Parts: sequence; C-alpha cells; structure tokens
Amino acid sequence: MPDPAVSPTNPMEAITEAVALGRSGEVDTARDLLLKLWREIGVLGDPLHRCALAHHLADLYDDPAESLIWDLRALDAADAVTDERLQAEHAGLIVAGLYPSLHLNLADDYRRLGSFDAARRHLTAAEDHAPHLDDDPYGRMIRAAIVGVAEAVGCGDTSPRQPPGR
Repeated sequence: MPDPAVSPTNPMEAITEAVALGRSGEVDTARDLLLKLWREIGVLGDPLHRCALAHHLADLYDDPAESLIWDLRALDAADAVTDERLQAEHAGLIVAGLYPSLHLNLADDYRRLGSFDAARRHLTAAEDHAPHLDDDPYGRMIRAAIVGVAEAVGCGDTSPRQPPGR
C-alpha cells in the first residue's frame, strides 16, 4: 500500500487508502488523514470528493453527533454531484444510487441520538431511493441495513450497530 502520509494526486485514491487504514483498525490515523484531506479539498471543492470523504469519515466516529455532522455534509455534497461527474469516476453509477446509503446513515445517526421521527424520515427516503440499487451484494446489504435500522427505531433502540467491514 502506498504511504498514506503522502496525498496522491487523486483525492479518491487518498480516501480509499484512508478507508482501508480505518478498516484495518487504524481508525485515528484514518480519521486524521481524511480530516487533512477535507481541509485540502475545502467546503467548495469537488462535490464527489466531499461526498465520499464525508460519508467515510462519518463511519470513523463512535459519537453519533459527530457522525451526524459528517453524514449531513455527505448528503449536502451529493446534492451537487452530477451523474456525468460520478460516471467519470465510477462508470455505470448514478447519483440516485448514492442516496439509499446516505439516508440510511442519517437514519442510524438520528436513531442513536434518540431522534426517532427524524430517523423515520430518513428511513423513508432510503426506502424511496432503494430501487436505484442493483440486486448485488452491496444493494442487498443496504436493503438489509434499512430493515435493521427500521426495526431498531421501532423498538426505541439507541445502541450502536457495527457497520459492515468494521
């Protein structure tokens, strides 16, 4: 793996490297690298980079309030991404396919904070966008997570859930 302390030319490569570090247990290092990259990209930087970075950075916080901040930033950035820009980075993807996961994460943040009405609104949005997911392992994982978070909301459960790969 390339040295993550050196930012590659492509921010998506830096994001991918940091995510791999986080998944390997180096959460603090991954978070620090993503925060550094966030400062480099800036709040007016490429919306796709901001969306991906914020989406993954949210997963590196155990505190649901901190996770919520980054998940809101990811959703906000996604609203500025175009299909053309997304396909330039990942052929065949459409922006609508990002929304199920983005809303799912927000629903889970709100659930963990005990804000069940807000969680339900984002679960509804995740379900509304779920038809844009492929019927592949990723799509099935997101759909199953939507069901799992909905069940937790229904029970008033605010305990943390472990995301896949963590």
